[in-house]
Amino acid sequence: MTIELHPLTSDDLELVELARRTVDENSDGDTGVHTMGAAVRAVDGRTFAGINLHHFTGGPCAELVALGHARASGARDLLTIVAVGDRGRGVQAPCGRDRQVLADYHPGIRVIVPTEDGPMSVRASDLLPLAYVAPAE
Repeated sequence: MTIELHPLTSDDLELVELARRTVDENSDGDTGVHTMGAAVRAVDGRTFAGINLHHFTGGPCAELVALGHARASGARDLLTIVAVGDRGRGVQAPCGRDRQVLADYHPGIRVIVPTEDGPMSVRASDLLPLAYVAPAE
């Protein structure tokens, strides 16, 4: 399997900045409660942000909050998503749960991930090769 990485576009860089602002403006500082911000772009150009809701019982990752924000706003066709860590940690790759959700709901969405050559984008389906496929109901 070959993963096709793409350099970031100006729209991608704007999305990274929105995710960074989201976590920087909403972080709880040293308590580490809100540690990730995410942003997603819809095909119509609208952007939606989210922040993780960490709790001792678990809680949704920033990417899932951003996806929920987009869906609640009527955006169903999404182009790109990114997560950024607080305290200047930069672009972060999605966790396994987020990869599965992205593969199930938006397999063609571009996901911005860190690489040795800086952030790049890749299709969500490429982040989860040989993914579990839920049986049809």
